[in-house]
Amino acid sequence: MLINNDTIVKDSDPKIRQKSKPVSLPLSKEDETLLRELFQYVKDSTDPELAEANNLRPAVGISAIQVGVPKQLTAVIVHEVDNEEKEITHEYMLVNPKIVSSSVQKAYLNSGEGCLSVQEEHEGHVVRSARVTVKAFDLIQNKEITIRARGYLAIVLQHELDHFKGVLFYDHINPNNPFEEIEGALVI
Repeated sequence: MLINNDTIVKDSDPKIRQKSKPVSLPLSKEDETLLRELFQYVKDSTDPELAEANNLRPAVGISAIQVGVPKQLTAVIVHEVDNEEKEITHEYMLVNPKIVSSSVQKAYLNSGEGCLSVQEEHEGHVVRSARVTVKAFDLIQNKEITIRARGYLAIVLQHELDHFKGVLFYDHINPNNPFEEIEGALVI
């Protein structure tokens, strides 16, 4: 499947609001191929030459519904720097991921969120949980895993899993006070 900026389902298409269904394991060849293609899109999208040559917008994650397939499949690649200034890369090809717990503390990206399916800018704080625990099957490790995520990775996972419910990031922005300060929130 060709995945690029032209083929990604945009928020003007009601298909993006469709709920995604769980996928049976072991993965069918079709589902495995799709998940690998989603992962490759994310990987290639951060390489400026590949992105320009293939019409890719930079991404840290993409879910199957964004290419018109209502299945609980998502690919995520997040680069972070730990407390010792070492770069850590989180790479996942997740099947049927579920948030099993989340913190009371809230978090948001100071610069706001974006989405491959959303072309217009939506300014405001997208308030999410600062920490989440996600259980899923990961195709990279080829096993069931538990991810304990905080900060940016937690936000990315929540963003991608929202796609399974037909929810877009701007649905979380307070329409009356988009830049409302959230007491005790982790600002990233």
